[in-house]
Amino acid sequence: MRWSQGVWSEKRLIEAVEETGKYFALAYGPSGVAPDQDPRAFELYFERLEAAGLGGVKRPDLLVFRQSDRAAVDRAVRQAGGASELPFVPEAQLKEILRRAIIAVECENSLWKASRMPKFGAQLTPQRRLGGRAGLPKSAVAPTIILKREDLAPLAEWQRASGIPIHIWHVFYDLAYGIALDRASKLIADGDIAPTEQVFQAPGGATTRKAIYKVYYQHAYPVGGALSEPALVADSIEDKNGHILPYVRFQGGRLAMDPLAVKVIDQASSTRGK
Repeated sequence: MRWSQGVWSEKRLIEAVEETGKYFALAYGPSGVAPDQDPRAFELYFERLEAAGLGGVKRPDLLVFRQSDRAAVDRAVRQAGGASELPFVPEAQLKEILRRAIIAVECENSLWKASRMPKFGAQLTPQRRLGGRAGLPKSAVAPTIILKREDLAPLAEWQRASGIPIHIWHVFYDLAYGIALDRASKLIADGDIAPTEQVFQAPGGATTRKAIYKVYYQHAYPVGGALSEPALVADSIEDKNGHILPYVRFQGGRLAMDPLAVKVIDQASSTRGK
């Protein structure tokens, strides 16, 4: 169910980048092409990924390219077996695609209207728990960009090895915000952002605790705003035991890229080789 929501956010971002007319985005990580309606197909997909030796590899969700490179990128994708096969192809065989990428994007999403959150628009003030650094009270409800601690090192290593700058784009119901991985890492290292323990609960009742970093949106740049809001759609999946799991997901909606986000891509494009 969480996976389905992540796929929705990726599609909105891909469409928004496309509508700039200057750039396009390609799903690169496994989430964008994994089956999200059939639980068994989903399971088999990751079994195949493990069999290929890539189950533990962390790749960013999207790659962004210049429109002028589209024909070359499309050709390289076809040679790799198509977009749905990219997660199963070692990166050593994807050099042409990676060479042309401007930035990589790690996508996150939240089931919130960012503009309606109680501390939206609040100023950061000195916080004792942050050693006097600017922030919000621990209990404050405000838009943040989420970065899982377990993803921090693998993403940094991928960025170092590929030479492609990674940005984290977090999509809400109505707005989206972004931050460069390097900028987020520095905020964390400097103590501006403290880790938070998040509890993830499975339908069967089991829980998993993970440390995450919630980067205040005041440190970020706007990625875009909703041109049309998504619909809330009732859906369900059936597990292998016949248990029906109802949930609500976002469907549709359009996101327009903010000029500042386009400027971020412009700046990256000017420094990446053509």
